[in-house]
Amino acid sequence: MNAPARITDPTLLSLTDIAAAIAARRVSSREVTQACLARIEKAQPRLNAFISIEAEAALKAADKADSALSHGENKGALHGVPLAHKDMYYDAGHVVTCGTKIRRDWVATTTSTALQRIKDAGTVRLGALHMVEFAYGPTGHNPHYGPARNAWNPAHVTGGSSSGSGTAVAARLTFAALGSDTGGSIRLPAHFCGVSGLKTTVGRISRAGAMPLSQSLDTVGPLARTVEDCALLLGLMAGADPADPTAISGEVPDYLAATRAPLAGRTIGIPDSFYVDDLDADVARVLDETAATLAKAGARIVKVALPDQAKLSAASQIILAAEAAAYHAKWLKERPQEYGAQVRARLENGFAVPAVSYLEALRWRGPALGEYLDAVSGLDAVLAPAAPMPAPTIAETDVGGAPHAEAMIQRLTRFTRPVNYLGLPAVSIPAGFTAHGLPVGLQIIGRPFEEAAILSIGAAFQRETDFHMQMPEEP
Repeated sequence: MNAPARITDPTLLSLTDIAAAIAARRVSSREVTQACLARIEKAQPRLNAFISIEAEAALKAADKADSALSHGENKGALHGVPLAHKDMYYDAGHVVTCGTKIRRDWVATTTSTALQRIKDAGTVRLGALHMVEFAYGPTGHNPHYGPARNAWNPAHVTGGSSSGSGTAVAARLTFAALGSDTGGSIRLPAHFCGVSGLKTTVGRISRAGAMPLSQSLDTVGPLARTVEDCALLLGLMAGADPADPTAISGEVPDYLAATRAPLAGRTIGIPDSFYVDDLDADVARVLDETAATLAKAGARIVKVALPDQAKLSAASQIILAAEAAAYHAKWLKERPQEYGAQVRARLENGFAVPAVSYLEALRWRGPALGEYLDAVSGLDAVLAPAAPMPAPTIAETDVGGAPHAEAMIQRLTRFTRPVNYLGLPAVSIPAGFTAHGLPVGLQIIGRPFEEAAILSIGAAFQRETDFHMQMPEEP
């Protein structure tokens, strides 16, 4: 029997594959962790992907994982795999900055449920990933820690607010990372950075111990290299949690099995308006090419007329503004000078939202979801761009320095906010590149709690293409 091929660079493997390689002892956790740390050391000055790097502690944890495995002790599906996550997931004993000056030295006393479930699977902590201040911004700018930079072109934004997560996964600094999605904060970095990102249904994963922004809209989810990796992480994190009464009970589906299902027989809708309006030429081309690929692989592609998505987007903004302002009211009163100017302005705008408008936006949510589900009856999913453009530059989206930055930022989140308002799941997949080599992502939108269906479609697309395997050139 031939010996398994030697792994020359473990950082290039997917999460699923590196976990299997460590479990089979084809490579040690220490070797993998050292390789990640070497890559981080080289990339961090250019990308600013990490808030903190914990090399010594990571190597000690890797050695402990290797020792356990040598004694026949395997903690779980991710035993010995080094990972880093968005710096808003509380981890007891660690500083969790939430991307802000206010929490620069705040040490968590509890660990978030989602993070704990991943840790229980045996992972090694590499450090904490950069993010937009208090997760309130779609670009990756941060006045306290500097902007995170796109691994494909550091002059361009990563997307936010899971900025470090997007660029770190793209640059192969971590095999996957937790993000959060309140208005697009997983799907936008996935689109701009050329990785896979899963926005889950509200209630699918516990939010206990994750920094709140908007209790009606916040969701927990992963960014990873493949849809299969996202499915693995979802299966580990999903399920009821006594610490979060909004997390649903019941059996957790086999999401990994769903990624192996064939595409034949699936019906996928492409909206006839809104999501196809005002698209950059490269995004429009990638949408057409993706639809053709899915059709060739056995899916039925149809046009779908959706209810007014612009109204959903507006309602989402009302809810987010009011709930974020309420959460930050005490700090805004006592420590306003410690906020960055852009985030403080966005939060203060929330105080101007009338109570009637907020309550009407909440009340309309149920009927709006009913109208949407009626419109997509007979479809397995909806395929749409994650944003109408590829990643703009950091300079173009600098609210303090670019004259049209605010308008551009509003345009960036146009296609993600309706999904948050309705509480739907969506997975963003790498689907192509612009003429200038920037990634283009598309989102596959499903019905509530039907993550298995969209993961199945996304994984089938990735079996037909290699966009998710391509990576930025190292300098």
